[in-house]
Amino acid sequence: MITTAKKPRILTGDRPTGRLHLGHYVGSLVNRVKLQDRYDCYFIVADLHMLTTKPTREDIAQAPENIRDMVIDYLAAGIDPEKSTIFVQSAIEETYKLNLIFEMLVTVPRLSRLPSLKEMAKNAHIEEDLMPFGLLGYPVLQAADILLPRANLVPVGKDNEAHVEIAREIARRFNGLYGEVFPEPDVMTGEVPTLVGTDGQGKMSKSLGNAIFLSDDAKTVEQKVRGMYTDPARVRADIPGKVEGNPVFAYHDAFNPDKAEIADLKDRYRAGKVGDVEVKTKLAKAINSFLDPMRARRAEIASRPGAIDEVIRDGNERMRVVARETMRFVDQAMGLCYFR
Repeated sequence: MITTAKKPRILTGDRPTGRLHLGHYVGSLVNRVKLQDRYDCYFIVADLHMLTTKPTREDIAQAPENIRDMVIDYLAAGIDPEKSTIFVQSAIEETYKLNLIFEMLVTVPRLSRLPSLKEMAKNAHIEEDLMPFGLLGYPVLQAADILLPRANLVPVGKDNEAHVEIAREIARRFNGLYGEVFPEPDVMTGEVPTLVGTDGQGKMSKSLGNAIFLSDDAKTVEQKVRGMYTDPARVRADIPGKVEGNPVFAYHDAFNPDKAEIADLKDRYRAGKVGDVEVKTKLAKAINSFLDPMRARRAEIASRPGAIDEVIRDGNERMRVVARETMRFVDQAMGLCYFR
C-alpha cells in the first residue's frame, strides 16, 4: 500500500440537506472531535450525494446555505479546522474520476443487496423500479470519498456500516488487479449507534421532523422535550412506567452526565412516584447544558464574517493536494498514463 501520511487518516462526513442533530453527534461527531488529535482527519460535505435524492435546481440552490450551516455545526461541535480538513465534495474534481473507475469494480447484484438503499429510496418517495443509477451507485461514490484520501478509519452511524464494507471490497479488488494503492478502511460506530427520534418512531431524522438540532435554542429544546413520546400505557404519574425503550430515558442516558439523577428518576418512574413533567424538565436542562458550549462557539463564529467560507476554501485546497497525489498513484498502478 502506498502511503505518505504521517498519521493514519479518517474520512467521514454528511450530506448538506439541512442542519445536524443530536443523532449525528452521538453517531459520528463525538468520535470526530475525540480523534482529531490522533488522526489526520478529512471531513467531507457530501453535496454530490445530495443529488441522488434531491437533484432539482431548487435543491442545488439551497446547497451553499446548507453547506455553511453544516460547517458551523462542525466547528460548534468542536472540530478544529487547524487540525482537520473540511472540504466540499463537488469541489474536488478527482472524485468524479475515481468514482468512474470504481464503478467497474463492483456488480449491480452486490449493490442491490444493500437494504439501506431501499430505505433511502423509500424516504425519498422513489419507487424501487424507478431508482436512479446514481442512487444505486451511492455506496460506490462513498467508496471514492473514503479512498481518495486513502483513509484508514471511517467513523459512521450504524446505517452506513455496510457501505464501508463496499469500500473495503473495492479497495481489495483494485489492489488485487493493479497493485497496493488503497488501505482497507476500518469502521467506527458511536457509543450510541442509533438515537431514536423524539416521536419514538425509528431513528432521529431531519426528514421525519423528530429531531433536536445542535443549533436549537434553549426554548426550542424545552418545547421538543415536552412533546416527546414516553410510555403510552402510563396515563397518570402514580402508574408504574416502563423505562426500557422509553425515548426520554434513552436521551437521559446519552446526554445527562448526572448518573445518580438518572438512576433516581428510573427507580421512581418504575414505582409510579414521578411524573413525565419532572423527567422531561430535567432532560431539557441536561440537553441544554450539553448544547450551551456549542451555542457559545456558534456565537463566536457568527461574529467573524467570512470565517466559514475561508475554512471551506482552505479545506478544499488541502484536499486537492491529497486527491492529486492519490490519482497519480492510481494512474501509475493502472497504466493510465499514456498520451499524457
